[in-house]
Amino acid sequence: MLSRAACPALRAGAVALRPATASTSLASQSANYATLREIEGRLKSIRNIEKITKTMKIVASTKLTRAQRAMTSSRSYGETSNTVFQEAETKPLDGEGKKSLLIVCSSDKGLCGGIHSGLTRRVRKMLNEGEVKGDIDLVIAGEKCKAQLGRSNAKQIVLSFQGVGKDVPTFSDASAIADQVTLLPTEYSSIKILYNKFINAQSYEATIIEAFSEEAIKESANFSSFEIDDSVLGNLREYALANSLFWALAEGHACEQSARRNAMDNASKNAGEMISKFQILYNRTRQAVITGELVEIITGAAASEDQ
Repeated sequence: MLSRAACPALRAGAVALRPATASTSLASQSANYATLREIEGRLKSIRNIEKITKTMKIVASTKLTRAQRAMTSSRSYGETSNTVFQEAETKPLDGEGKKSLLIVCSSDKGLCGGIHSGLTRRVRKMLNEGEVKGDIDLVIAGEKCKAQLGRSNAKQIVLSFQGVGKDVPTFSDASAIADQVTLLPTEYSSIKILYNKFINAQSYEATIIEAFSEEAIKESANFSSFEIDDSVLGNLREYALANSLFWALAEGHACEQSARRNAMDNASKNAGEMISKFQILYNRTRQAVITGELVEIITGAAASEDQ
């Protein structure tokens, strides 16, 4: 049994404990409110990202239609040149001691899946496994593949082009690239063009076109049947190279727009899933905060009735 002197001290201790409990509950409430604000901020940012990806998907779908029309018209250029070389039975020369040239057709823009990485992997595979005999020089159209190959094969890059992929490629763009390639001081025994071949709206494949040298065209088995003067042989070779480049750039542009549309579609779906998860988390956290506040109100009311 407690003495009368001890009772006031015990009451004072009980009163002193109550503010500490109240401060602890206030700290937990502020932590919950901070968590709610963080979740709400993330929800807002994810919704903004979803709007951007949906808009980019619509833009890519519109550009894909134009790119497919340009690709269809460019195929007539490339296929015509291939038909001429097939009938002339043109073959690449062995060219012992001479270098080979590989022209990689990519673009400057990203956010289109692994379309540029696929070209880079194919180039590295060709260099490491010796698919092309002798030393290889690289000409790269587009900053994406240049940045990737520049880390491992910078010494082999002899020429590069910027501004590729901003709009639908034209024959003038391909002719400008062909002019610069023909001005290179090295004589190449073989010239190959690596590009992404458009299969359908969901798939593409890294493919190689053979662009023959002037000497290879001259030594074709049926070259004499075309009755071409030797004086215009250089012009024929440059024109055929421009045709093949135009075909490769147009196909690559269509593949890029298709890959970007698919990438933005997947990004929009992922954003939608994240919004659903964060919305559920937000609702549960908010309900927990409300329940905690109700419990504190009821507990305080019960405590005041007991006094």
